[in-house]
Amino acid sequence: MRTAIQGVTVAVKKKSTAKKVAKKAAAKRVIKKTAKKTVAKKRVAKKAAAKRVVKKTAKKTVAKKRVAKKAVAKKRVAKKAAAKRVVKKTAKKRVAKKAPAKRVAKKSAVRVAAPRVAVTTTPTAPKPVAAPKQGTSGRVIFLVVAGIVILAAIVMSQSGSKSDDGATPTPSMSQSAEPTESATAEPTEPAAQVAAVEAPSKFVALTSADGLKLRWIAPMATDGLTGYNVEVRANGAGDWMVIATVPADQLTQNVTKSGDMGWTQFRVTSVYSDGQSASATVFGIPGEFK
Repeated sequence: MRTAIQGVTVAVKKKSTAKKVAKKAAAKRVIKKTAKKTVAKKRVAKKAAAKRVVKKTAKKTVAKKRVAKKAVAKKRVAKKAAAKRVVKKTAKKRVAKKAPAKRVAKKSAVRVAAPRVAVTTTPTAPKPVAAPKQGTSGRVIFLVVAGIVILAAIVMSQSGSKSDDGATPTPSMSQSAEPTESATAEPTEPAAQVAAVEAPSKFVALTSADGLKLRWIAPMATDGLTGYNVEVRANGAGDWMVIATVPADQLTQNVTKSGDMGWTQFRVTSVYSDGQSASATVFGIPGEFK
């Protein structure tokens, strides 16, 4: 009887032990699952945080780029405004220089007036006036009638010719032209110095039927620009040779190919009224051109 009871007790203890072990195993599995979920949540949170950081960095980069673009735009606007102010000041200086020249021209025009004519009366020597001869008609009659009467008439004419009446002097008018002032040539002023000098841009060569067509873009600084010099140099050595001088409104020049030997350098230069010049970038083409 005791043995049976002991056996039942042992069996109960074994079952309780097995239950405890099963509970512990179940608790461990729950802990492991919870730990896995926690790790997964942490990973998701890290990924979300990383995405937020990336977005913030991208926003900051875009903002910096916008600020940089605005700063560059402001600098360009400031440069253009400064260039306009310089051009306006140069124009005002030229107008101020031209104004004295105009005043001098007006003064010269006033000075070169029609000469004044002075009328002076100068007495001339009295001209003798012959008195009328007396008895001329009677002399003719006496000559017809008799020679004696002729002698008397001759005597009378001689005596009448000796008596002359004095003539009064008559004033005569003489004109003398005396210029009041003589016009003096004003010295010409030297050409005003150009404030801004700039070379042509985008100087290129296009193939044409008999050679090349050189083309360029006018510089921004056109104040005082008189034209362009188109120059060539054979094989990149020696002196530059001017083959054409074109006005400021011409932006192309044709050149003819004369041979296939060697190569030719091309250059276009802006020329300004005060003698200053600026050359565009030089380039070379195979062959001989003129």
